[in-house]
Amino acid sequence: MSDQDTKLGAWAKFKALPIDSTPKTLLVAFSLCLFCSMIVSGAAVYLKPVQEANKALDKKKNVLQVAGLYSPDVDIDEVFKQIEIKIVDLKTGRYTDVVNAQTYDQKAASKDPSMSIVLTNDPASIKRQAKYASVYIVPTSDGSIDKIILPIHGYGLWSTLYGFIAIKSDGNEIAGLQFYEQGETPGLGAEVDNPIWRAKWPGQKVYGDDGKVKISVSKNPKPAGEAGRFHVDALAGATLTSRGVDNLVKFWMGEQGFKLFLDNLKNGSL
Repeated sequence: MSDQDTKLGAWAKFKALPIDSTPKTLLVAFSLCLFCSMIVSGAAVYLKPVQEANKALDKKKNVLQVAGLYSPDVDIDEVFKQIEIKIVDLKTGRYTDVVNAQTYDQKAASKDPSMSIVLTNDPASIKRQAKYASVYIVPTSDGSIDKIILPIHGYGLWSTLYGFIAIKSDGNEIAGLQFYEQGETPGLGAEVDNPIWRAKWPGQKVYGDDGKVKISVSKNPKPAGEAGRFHVDALAGATLTSRGVDNLVKFWMGEQGFKLFLDNLKNGSL
């Protein structure tokens, strides 16, 4: 008997089995799983450009929100055109054209050993820091700088929080703070997204007269007078998330983050 006859005989025996037999049940299950996996994989590949576009649009929306330029009826892409994206070398605190400002992905760069450094002093718990950072310049009507939007991130209680802090042209006064990605506890740490808590940031200051970072997220009562401009109330019931925000803001506004850039900005030496 030939191999083909053997195969035909095996197939005939298989077809002759009852519908609810184990071999036929396994074949149906396997075929269904294979079909579904192909559908899911195809959908993921097909929808990836749409997902990436939506992520980019959401990021632009958050930049506009923290800059005070967003309203529900605006064309996000159109309004965003007035914002200039620049790349800052965090080591020198100056602009660089080493990477393309329009396509640079700082989050991806932080995971690339050739584009990032390992942190030994790491209060924000980010492990690696990209060598270059995207900054967003919001101009005034006469072309001077109104605000600088700086990307910040760091670990909270359960997740890494990604967001932006807006600094006025004096390089010190906060114009806003907003997170666009976080996985903190709903109703507690996730209140970093609450507009009421975000409203506590504008008008506060980052640096004292000695140039050191003084801004603090704290459960302590807000000090009276000028000292109160360095204080933001901690989130109720979310001590560790509040501490994480405190750490990441101090990190990114400090010597390892954007302080040198902001000093250069104030001195006109970018």
